Amino acid sequence: MRRALELAERGPAGGPNPRVGCVLLGPGGEPIAEGWHRGAGTPHAEADALARAPLGAAAGGTAVVTLEPCDHRGRTGPCSVALLDAGVRRVVYAQADPNPLAAGGAERLRAGGVEVVAGLLSDEAAALNERWTAALRLGRPWVTAKWASSLDGRVAAQDGSSRWITGPAARADVHRRRAEHGAIVVGTGTVLADDPALTARDGDALLPAQPRPVVVGLRDVPAEAALHGHPEPVLAVRTRDPHEAVAAIAGTGATSAFLEGGPTLVSAFLAAGLVDEVLVYLAPTLLGGDRLATADLGVRTIAGQRRLAIRDVVRLGDDLLVVARPVEED
Repeated sequence: MRRALELAERGPAGGPNPRVGCVLLGPGGEPIAEGWHRGAGTPHAEADALARAPLGAAAGGTAVVTLEPCDHRGRTGPCSVALLDAGVRRVVYAQADPNPLAAGGAERLRAGGVEVVAGLLSDEAAALNERWTAALRLGRPWVTAKWASSLDGRVAAQDGSSRWITGPAARADVHRRRAEHGAIVVGTGTVLADDPALTARDGDALLPAQPRPVVVGLRDVPAEAALHGHPEPVLAVRTRDPHEAVAAIAGTGATSAFLEGGPTLVSAFLAAGLVDEVLVYLAPTLLGGDRLATADLGVRTIAGQRRLAIRDVVRLGDDLLVVARPVEED
């Protein structure tokens, strides 16, 4: 199962499908093939592994898969049926499928005489697809808001310059996290002021997974803007309403979005209750002035403060990353 989880991590994050890995074992327990899901419209992990196995080798064997085999026919057929047709006699999976449209594979397999074992390394499997699962529950993409600031909460100097507040280790971490989301979101103000490329990079090289660039706001994006060189098409959402923006992002198939601001857009999402995780990169420097990380959040009294729960604190070179999530109300 740990190997299956490693395979699942190769799949794209932030899209309409979960990341899934599968290892096929022969009747004697020997590995015969492995596979993973490469994205919407491609074979599921079980089908990918079966296609790589020698003809008939899976009969009487075991399939070890990170997610309950689906029982749904969409652009690909049900994995439960594929495993039955291959003669697999035992299926071990980590996480039950939370999608009611696709669930039911375990029941079909048992009805077909297959031994089914559920829950092996379920916590690890759930963590792998946490944002995808949350998007199913929320009915919208999971939104991660990120900003980098000085210790006194400023995101830029008085003249608007902000490159670079944080160091190379923090910036590398941002790019890695960008690649884990289906979309990267900024406002038109950020595009006009900073002309960001909005790619996910390792140094000068593009990472294999790229979030789709989304620009929110009423102003036009210049034809010469750097983001037009992004490998994914730009989605311009002409609105200031964060709910409309999230709906537009959901329409692309993305199940997670990386919100990079600026402060006006981030604050609008926070005020609307549409942020599920906050990443704050803190640099050991002071800037002063009024270039704050957030604007008006609708908080008028201390009783109305928006409490966060710290999930992690990471040292990145000279900088700190604070990972926090909104405290759920009882």
